[in-house]
Amino acid sequence: MYQNIKISKLEKSQVKIEGTVPADVFSSFRKKAIESLNSQVNLDGFRKGKVPENVLVSKIGEMPILEEMAELALSKVYPEIIVKEKIEAIGRPEIQITKIAADNPLEFTITTSVLPEIHLADYKKIAKAEADKKSDAIEVTDKDVEEAILRIRKSRVDHSGHDHEKLSQEEHDKAVEEALPELTDDFAKSLGGFSDVADLKVKIKEALAEDKKNQAKEKKRIALSDALTDESKIDVPEILIASELKRIEMQFSEDIERMGVKLDAYLTHAKKTIEEVRAEWRPHAEKKAKLQLILNKIAETEKIAATKEEIENEVVHILEHYKDADKEKAWTYAETVLMNEKVFEFLEN
Repeated sequence: MYQNIKISKLEKSQVKIEGTVPADVFSSFRKKAIESLNSQVNLDGFRKGKVPENVLVSKIGEMPILEEMAELALSKVYPEIIVKEKIEAIGRPEIQITKIAADNPLEFTITTSVLPEIHLADYKKIAKAEADKKSDAIEVTDKDVEEAILRIRKSRVDHSGHDHEKLSQEEHDKAVEEALPELTDDFAKSLGGFSDVADLKVKIKEALAEDKKNQAKEKKRIALSDALTDESKIDVPEILIASELKRIEMQFSEDIERMGVKLDAYLTHAKKTIEEVRAEWRPHAEKKAKLQLILNKIAETEKIAATKEEIENEVVHILEHYKDADKEKAWTYAETVLMNEKVFEFLEN
């Protein structure tokens, strides 16, 4: 199918593949190319797909046929090269035809991103060092509880009759203070799931403790992630950074839209272009992409993976909340999230 293959390593975890499709193999795709183009052309006096080859060539020329042949040939050849040469390609390849002519070999160059070499740091040593670091004691004070209850009371203030646009900040705060609902057993019951004020305070204290516990856990994971990315050496492929940048942009756009602001309006107000904002996001995107490669490698090394049942349950949960989500993408997302969690649990233990 192909010959004269030459593979060169490029920067940013890319490889360049140069090669040739022999003339006889290239010519064998002519019939299929003619059929494909025939189905796209409308000519008076001919049914669609039934235009004679000589008429079709006179109408569209020889080059579109050769280009279609090249596309068909390389769509067949490229996967074979990847498998035979053991190239761990990721993303869509860039294909360039360097020589094309009828009854001649087809010469081509393909550039593709590949999984990078990952020089993992001693992740067990790093994990132990992070685990051994002293953490702040998790404590919920009476003041924390009172402040939480005050926030709840403020959220239940009836603002009708107040023209907030005409009030100063001080007047607004005073109006809210005066309208605060009284902290009674009936008020506690009205919030749902509480029998009285004492029960409300106990459950708020438990919720705050759980929240602080989760924050402490997240803080530890961030420190662990930073140590892993700082001490591991990976030439992160540009395609993975671009993908992470796209994800960050989509998430940011959704977040500000929930506040009633469009991305374009935000950029205008901030006096920034999208390119400038992406440049600001880039270091974070690169770090996220690098961390995911590290977690993947640890999972592979330690044989860590989510079970099919766990993934299926997570996909069901995702599709319940995002009914228009693509099931295949939801599966990939769920598999990755569950695997990441298992890797962190492994490192933390």
